[in-house]
Amino acid sequence: MLAQASPWHAHAAQRTATGLAEPLSVPARMEWTTRPGQGPGADVLGSDLRGKRLLELGCGPGHNAAHLVARQGAHVTGVDLVGLQVRRARSHYGRLDNLTFVAGHALRYLHASDEQFDAIYSVFGAIGLIVPELLLPAIAQHLTPGRVLAFSVPHPRRGGLSASGDDRPRRDHVTLPDRTRLPIARWEFDTARWEKHLSRAGFWITSAQEFRDPRMSHWPTTLLIRARKL
Repeated sequence: MLAQASPWHAHAAQRTATGLAEPLSVPARMEWTTRPGQGPGADVLGSDLRGKRLLELGCGPGHNAAHLVARQGAHVTGVDLVGLQVRRARSHYGRLDNLTFVAGHALRYLHASDEQFDAIYSVFGAIGLIVPELLLPAIAQHLTPGRVLAFSVPHPRRGGLSASGDDRPRRDHVTLPDRTRLPIARWEFDTARWEKHLSRAGFWITSAQEFRDPRMSHWPTTLLIRARKL
């Protein structure tokens, strides 16, 4: 019921209303930003991902997970809140070995699993949409010291906004394919505030990058953070 009440379910329902998803060719690169081809690729997660076990929180239609499996040789589990998205991802890439898609809430998945991963990542996914004080420590439980957590989130200064001044979420919206806007809560921190939360959960930041999309505005649109487990 949680997923079906979510704006993300409404978004996926409209995306899939035109017909069943079909198998797709595997993307040539991993994307972290709003502009394809911009910024780094899979190297954010490590220089050699062959045989590594990766977890994506908020996998959507599965494009990045498929790239990491087929092009980088990783073993990937992708978790998404919305069953329609998982169905879509399986339709696109279910033929690939070493790729598993799971429908469920990211936090519940982490609490229920005892699996350890070589890296955990989120691309405009669960990080920033779930209370950081709950999600980041849960992520830390599935990484051994030195392992990587990487995530990209909407930049807190996109469109001329300012970053959150405290730890409370900010009201944002999801724009559906039919241009309807549905409200969501999002934690929109600058790097310093993310560093505070990550440090509390047992991580240190190794890099923080911001990216712009000239097609949208001159403001930064994406914040990409890479951290390691202490």
